[in-house]
Amino acid sequence: MFVKTAVSAGVHVRGWPYGPAVDRLTTVAGPAASTAGPAASTADPSLTADPGSTAGPSHTRPDTDGPRVAVDSADEPMTNGAAASGYEATGDVRAVVDDGAVIEEVRAWLGTAGAVTVLTGAGISTDSGIPDYRGPQGVWTRDPGAEKLATLGCYLADPEVRRRAWRSRLGSPVWDARPNAGHLAIAALGRGATPVTVVTQNVDGLHQQAGSEPSQVIEVHGTMRWTRCWSCSDRRPMAETLSRVAGGEDDPACELCGGILKSATISFGEQLDRAVLAHAQEAADAAAVFLALGTSLSVQPAASLTARARRRGAHLVIANAESTPYDPIADAVLRTPLSDLLPVLLALA
Repeated sequence: MFVKTAVSAGVHVRGWPYGPAVDRLTTVAGPAASTAGPAASTADPSLTADPGSTAGPSHTRPDTDGPRVAVDSADEPMTNGAAASGYEATGDVRAVVDDGAVIEEVRAWLGTAGAVTVLTGAGISTDSGIPDYRGPQGVWTRDPGAEKLATLGCYLADPEVRRRAWRSRLGSPVWDARPNAGHLAIAALGRGATPVTVVTQNVDGLHQQAGSEPSQVIEVHGTMRWTRCWSCSDRRPMAETLSRVAGGEDDPACELCGGILKSATISFGEQLDRAVLAHAQEAADAAAVFLALGTSLSVQPAASLTARARRRGAHLVIANAESTPYDPIADAVLRTPLSDLLPVLLALA
């Protein structure tokens, strides 16, 4: 079974000389390993309260030195090392800081690419008023305990956690958020001649609202716009359940079977949908250019799609406000805010 963990700075791909080979990612074996899909997680952006309980099974806290996990047997091991804008790598790959020449070079790659894959994280939605998690003002940076609210074991076991979760969902900034210039630029790129697949770790649905073709958006961590029953898997629009919460139900149960309801997102300790992950891996394999935008690249297995694409020959471009563990293997590392950068970077007409 794969468990969610944060990775430290630095990546090593076998055969490429990037930094010291230390602390390789290994597969964690467990009783559920034979049939369970890979586990990752995201947080529902509405879940900001701290339930005061510990992480559930299968979850490695990102602020600990717990087991590190490789995404699949085909991907290469990763190691710790410094990752920063301007990193000077030896060998075939270089990482560069953003300036006009670099942006024009990336635009040239995009202009000739046979396929483009875009991986997005919470940083692309901050300009829409949705806070990120690990940035300087992130939800979990300011309140590390808030992460527990998105832990499956806590949610299923503790009614108070669920009550806090439903109150947070009811007041979530997602409901008033609108796509920003970054979302719109990605959607516009997708309307061009080059096939574009968006793999998003976000659960806010803003890529689809911006006009990205829903069939070309892969939500690896699910969506908070729907609920599902943990017992019978009944799915309903989140708005229906939130109307019940607003009407006084503090822990609404499934109307079909009485089971526990949660948002249709992937919580800590919950298994990813194997077919969804396979689709994301196929998109990484097909990419001539792979853009990682607004993501700390610290949540597995989604983060390792970057190394997967790079190893298969894609140009890797990382644009994030902070350094990421994968910066050393990137062809370009950009720090310009995404709402300013993407309309310029992705305007190929």
